[in-house]
Amino acid sequence: MILSREDVSQVAFLARLELTDEEKDKLTGHINNLLQHFAKLQELDTDAVEPTSHVIPVENVFREDKARPSLPPQDVLANAPESQDDCFAVPRIVET
Repeated sequence: MILSREDVSQVAFLARLELTDEEKDKLTGHINNLLQHFAKLQELDTDAVEPTSHVIPVENVFREDKARPSLPPQDVLANAPESQDDCFAVPRIVET
């Protein structure tokens, strides 16, 4: 597949990009070069290659989730501007 300068102009129009004629010519060449590389990759036999989501092994680096006691409400609410019944008191933002 080879893109023409008109194809690049149409995509630029849809993307609301203002490109000069020089930029359109340059992009047409770059995109066609990329498409040639992708065409070469399509020729490879990948039937024996297992699909992967990452090219390197990835492992979870988070700590194990363990239940533990929380802070007492007095400590949590110590710096709250207002509190009510062991909760933060905030102004109403939804009109009824």
